[in-house]
Amino acid sequence: MRARLTYFTLAAVLVVYFVLVGSRGVLLIKQGTAVTVVLGAAVLVLPVIGIWFLWHTTRFARDAGRLARELEAEGGLPVDELRRTPAGRIDRDSADEVFARRRAETERSPEDWRSWFRLAVAYHDARDTPRARKAMQRAIALRRREG
Repeated sequence: MRARLTYFTLAAVLVVYFVLVGSRGVLLIKQGTAVTVVLGAAVLVLPVIGIWFLWHTTRFARDAGRLARELEAEGGLPVDELRRTPAGRIDRDSADEVFARRRAETERSPEDWRSWFRLAVAYHDARDTPRARKAMQRAIALRRREG
């Protein structure tokens, strides 16, 4: 719950920032000189890219959360079986062992969104965020195809 509150607070701050930057871009364009119009147009690109990125990130988080809730209701969420260091960090060898099992599961069932979801969690635990995101995107796409 705290993570969700933090996310929405930061998203709201970003939207306010985008509005402020966008209004500055409009003011520059209204000045009407060649330099200010070009600068204003360039400034307007930043909020557009930011809003696009925020929208896709929010949609990804919402869809991943929906899959997690569905998998939890089925009793299929991955169990945390990772060893941890005394400081509480995930042991790298332990994460690699779990990852190998999840990868084998996904190779056996490449069209099962559930295995891709668990693989995404394993990638995340192994600190491979880009691949975790791609695996989760694959899980989301497969779930959408199921209907």
